[in-house]
Formats: sequence, structure tokens, C-alpha cells
Amino acid sequence: MVRPLDIGIVGCGTAGGAAAIFLARAGHEVTVYERVEDPRPIGAGIVMQPTGLSVLAELGLKDEIVARGARIDRLRCETHAKKKIVHLEYADLEPGLFGLGLHRGVLFESLFDAVKRERVRLRCGVAAEDLSRAPSDRLFVKSADGDFHGPHDLVVVADGARSRLRDDTPHLGKSISQYAWGALWFVAEDPERRFHSELHQIVRGNRRMLGLLPTGVGPRASSGAPLVSLYWSIRGDEVEAWKRSDLAAWKDEVLAYAPHAEPLLAQIDAHEQMLFAVYHDVTMSRWNTHNVVYLGDAAHAMSPQLGQGCNLALFDAWTLAECLADGVHLCDALSAYSAARADHLRFYQYATRWLTPLFQSDLAALGLLRDVVMSTMTRVPFANRMMTASMAGTMTGVFSRVKLPPSR
Repeated sequence: MVRPLDIGIVGCGTAGGAAAIFLARAGHEVTVYERVEDPRPIGAGIVMQPTGLSVLAELGLKDEIVARGARIDRLRCETHAKKKIVHLEYADLEPGLFGLGLHRGVLFESLFDAVKRERVRLRCGVAAEDLSRAPSDRLFVKSADGDFHGPHDLVVVADGARSRLRDDTPHLGKSISQYAWGALWFVAEDPERRFHSELHQIVRGNRRMLGLLPTGVGPRASSGAPLVSLYWSIRGDEVEAWKRSDLAAWKDEVLAYAPHAEPLLAQIDAHEQMLFAVYHDVTMSRWNTHNVVYLGDAAHAMSPQLGQGCNLALFDAWTLAECLADGVHLCDALSAYSAARADHLRFYQYATRWLTPLFQSDLAALGLLRDVVMSTMTRVPFANRMMTASMAGTMTGVFSRVKLPPSR
């Protein structure tokens, strides 16, 4: 193992929290800087894939998270006219394999509680704005109020797509942009358990997409009723107009696509209950310097078309810990991390960029192309299996798969 290090981690979300647990358990001295003064579970639905679940098993958190989630056996996508576009079954890839619909707050809650149980210094309310290098080449984390924290042998940047700390490594090639399209989200209760076993998407061209994701029972402070996350695709520049529109007319449009969603829509009384999520595209030429490393959305944010964000972030954290445990110099370990993540991350970045316009764009021809091509692919065994492996988060190339942690 690399000698015990003093490590500063910026951000206590998925990547930062998981990295803090792994690295503290490996004997490193870990300090986590979290911008929020009093972090609480928030958000809507996410899909935990077999990749992410395998890392949660390594952390010892899988069972408690699965208990609060909703097992997902398939993805079903169809048009508003009920034409099947995609039908993917996890079991076709491997018997017993499944995804997990989960309230994002449950994942945060479990990781955050685990961080607090480890020998980790947790500094909440510290808004990291800059990195400053000491004469010794160690790094200080500079906060918005001008304070310097550290110094650290290694800084792990895991503070999300809007991270300002990428500016501190100008020699790393990077590109950051915001997608024109996002989604409106609402988390509804489903006491009659009408929604289960599948992520169901309904599309009309590529300007309308409704998603229905069973999301388990939510964070511990919630009511305990089964939840469903409903999402509605929308351009970012149309959100304000939507907020001024007739809510009943919008509900009628949704019901025309999915009459069975009526009990969910009945819980929406005001536009403000729907939360708008924006998405970013972040690329970097590599994800490290000799003593800075980027994880999660700070390193590779992408559109959620393949639902991989949290899963890739967890895999980042596990891979970093494995590379630091290999007994090489810190600089070599971080370079090994970037090399180890390259194929996996770039496959999903390219695939997501390719898929996004097929589901969210103003070019109607792309929606027609999607309906023809993807409905054909889903009926071809090899293509269907490749699409299922992509959904499961395991692809690194057309004929290659990522190596999962051994405890899966």
C-alpha cells in the first residue's frame, strides 16, 4: 500500500462519501469538506445498477440499501401509441441480476452515516473554492471565507458537476457544458404498490418523455410508504413557461400517455411540487495530477440517459482505493487510477452523448430513427444482450466488460 497519507476530500456526496470510507479503512488520515452546513437526504429517484451495488457490498452497505429500495427487473420503453421500443431484462444477462430503484436520499443517508462511523474528520459548512500549493508541494483547500484547510498529501475532488476546483489544474484538458434539456421530477406515494419491478418510459418523438420509477420506501425520516419517482423531459428554457401553464392540461397530457399514473398525478397540486433537474456534460483528458484526483460528476458528469451517474461514482471510489493499495508511489497510483477508469468512463460518456439526442432534442427525425433502430435491436439477441449490459453498467467496449469487486 502507498504509505498512509493525509487526504482531503472535497464533497460528501456519493463519490466523496464512498472514497472517505474506503480510504479511512485503509489507514489513511481523511478529512472531508462538505459545502452544506447540515447535510440532509434530498432528491428523487435513481437506479442502482449491478456495478454500483457491487461497490455497496464492498462497503458493507448493500443489504440496508436494498431493503429500502425497489427491485427493478426490466426496462420497458414504448411510444405513446404503445409501440415497443426497448425491453431489457436483467436476468437475460445473468440469472438473479437486478437493478434497484432508490430514493437518492437513501444512498446519501447510508453513506453519510457510514462516514461518521469511520475515523474521518467531517468539516461541514466549508465551501471549497480553490486549491493552494504549499512550499512542500502539499495542498491546502481554500474556502469561500478565505480560510485555508490542510495541508494534505492528496486532495480528492468530488464536489459535483459544478466544481470550481477543476480550474486549479489548467494543464488537464477539460470541457464543461450544460445540456439544453433536463427533467421535472416528482416523488409520489404508491400505497397500493401499483408500480413495481420495472422502469417504465413512454415517449412521443424526442420532445416528450415520461418516466415512472419505483423508488422504495425513501429515507428514514419519510412516511415509509412505497414511492414512485415520476419524471417529465423538458427543455430548460421552457420551464418558466411550463410553470405558468395550466397544470390540469399538463396532467391530461400525461394521462393520455399513462392512464395508470392517475394516482400519482393526483398528488400534484401546484407546479412548485415538480423540481427541475439540469444536467451537465463534463469531460477531462485524464482525472489526476500527481496529488489531485477527480471523482464522480466533478470528473465525468453526463446526461442521465443510461442512469449511470451514482454507479460510476461508486466505482471511481473503489478503484481509487484499490490503486492506492497497490504499493506504488502516489503519483503512479493516481496515474493507474486514470488508466483503470478510462475505458469504462469513456464508453458511457460516448454512449450517453449518442443516446441523448434520440430522446431529448428538437430534431424529430432522430426520434423516428430511434423508434425504428432500437425496436429492431431489442429483438436481436446479441444486440439486446449488449443493450442490457450497457444498462447494467458493465460495458467498457463492445466486447469487453468491467471487472467487478470480488464480493458480488
